[in-house]
Amino acid sequence: MTAKVRLFVEHPLGAGQPVPLTREQAHYLFSVMRLGAGDAVALFNGADGEWHAEISEAGKRGGMALCDTQTRAQTMPPDLWLLFAPIKKARTDFIVEKAVELGVSRILPVQTQFTNSERIRQDRLQAHALEAAEQCGACFVPEVAELVRLDRLLAEWPGERGLLFCDEAEAGSRSSALAGVLAPAAILVGPEGGFSDAERTRLRAMAQTRVIALGPRILRADTAAVAALALWQAENGDWT
Repeated sequence: MTAKVRLFVEHPLGAGQPVPLTREQAHYLFSVMRLGAGDAVALFNGADGEWHAEISEAGKRGGMALCDTQTRAQTMPPDLWLLFAPIKKARTDFIVEKAVELGVSRILPVQTQFTNSERIRQDRLQAHALEAAEQCGACFVPEVAELVRLDRLLAEWPGERGLLFCDEAEAGSRSSALAGVLAPAAILVGPEGGFSDAERTRLRAMAQTRVIALGPRILRADTAAVAALALWQAENGDWT
């Protein structure tokens, strides 16, 4: 039987392995999706690939699934981080969702001088990333880090990780080529108000930085994140 639902579980997966279902997962499977004992689900945990499993117990407060066959080997996204300044709630959710779909290994919200939002719900965004991985077929859920000030993050920036600085001031230039920017790498997109002069100066002074443009027009922050990730994946990532 083909599984209609994919679930991320925090439990080892393997042939014959029973997997307990949380109360929330049980509610989703049995009340929302109307599944029951004998129905199939696809399970992944970020380490053991994807497994076909059969629901063996179905209850209001929990349940159990039994793994039988591995359907996909474990795959990991490229070592690519996305750094972005939080914006309005729905558009921040969009950025997290699309980052998971496009294949990043870590998502880091950053507080810039012109960031409108001074706090995020990290747990809510992490749950949103998990749901996106379940929906898009990914076998890995990237970490959504706590909000951090950009200057503090740059002060401890790892020397081996390239930093692609998407500077809106470069709109219309020809500095968008990403060929050869291999992982480990990170993409930085700014807030709706753009970067400050001080931030731009500091970023440009870093040896790891490559300044890029994203076409002839100034993009919204959420559009810029998607465009930059797609360009990098097409040139250097697991799309090639």
